[in-house]
Amino acid sequence: MLDHYRMYAAYNAWANRALYDEVGKLDDAAYRQNLGAFFGSLHRTLNHLLTADRIWLKRFTGSGDAPTSLDTILHEDFAGLRAAREVEDARLAAFIDSLTEEQIAADFTYSPLTNPTIVTHPLGPALTHVFNHQTHHRGQCHGMLTALGGSSITLDLIYFVRTEGSKFL
Repeated sequence: MLDHYRMYAAYNAWANRALYDEVGKLDDAAYRQNLGAFFGSLHRTLNHLLTADRIWLKRFTGSGDAPTSLDTILHEDFAGLRAAREVEDARLAAFIDSLTEEQIAADFTYSPLTNPTIVTHPLGPALTHVFNHQTHHRGQCHGMLTALGGSSITLDLIYFVRTEGSKFL
């Protein structure tokens, strides 16, 4: 499983770079336009992804800042958000690299923001959720990007494996 999560961490960073490259071509009004997605705009959705990753990494590691709301705007400016995204992607990859198979299989306990109860299950499903959550919202961002006239970019995992991730084959 460790190699599987390493692949996901590398893919996650790669897909985020590709998405941010295209979003960065938009003007500020388009970037902030409410297009009816769950968090409204690209600006708010990209902030949500960073917020969620910080929350999860705080749960996983016990360190770092963790917002208390899923719609927290961490960065009003795109450049600051992109820089923070790159740092968080590296932090997530470093955390994955620090794990053992035993840690992935071991129980993990946390309290969700939306339903503050105590939840315990193996760490592995929580890690899978983090990467799946990123993919889910990147798909929303892709839809918003193309609705705004941006390029339809390839973000498929298998494309990453074929082009950048051959070490995972």
